[in-house]
Amino acid sequence: MPMKIPQSLAVEHEALHAKLVALTKTSGRVGEAARHVAAVLHPHFVKEEEYALPPLGLLVSIAQGGVTPEMRAAVAMTERLKKDLPEMLAEHRQVVVALESLAAAGRAEKHPDAERFAEELRVHAETEEQVLYPAAILVGAYVRAQLGI
Repeated sequence: MPMKIPQSLAVEHEALHAKLVALTKTSGRVGEAARHVAAVLHPHFVKEEEYALPPLGLLVSIAQGGVTPEMRAAVAMTERLKKDLPEMLAEHRQVVVALESLAAAGRAEKHPDAERFAEELRVHAETEEQVLYPAAILVGAYVRAQLGI
């Protein structure tokens, strides 16, 4: 069973990315600030999609039928997430600082889409910190316990 990011999260990431790309094509301070957000955010998104979010794709299977040996890969992913969590949270803080600049540029240039996006991505980061990362770590711990590894 290959681990995949839950479709709802993948769609959300894609939508956030599309909105950011559109903002990076804007001129002026908004475009400049959006390009900075993109530069800070891209390596973080890569890590999330590599090992932080795929274990969440096991939640439904675990809840419905338990753990199978094929789920073992989740343990390594979530161990990496646990190890990298301080760095991931620091990256979120960097993203939030960049988003504050984007929101300020949006206000200054009367670009409400920039302000809305900044708030949307900030809330998304909070959801990751408060729900998604802890849930992924719990998936790994549960799989480890159930498989006796």
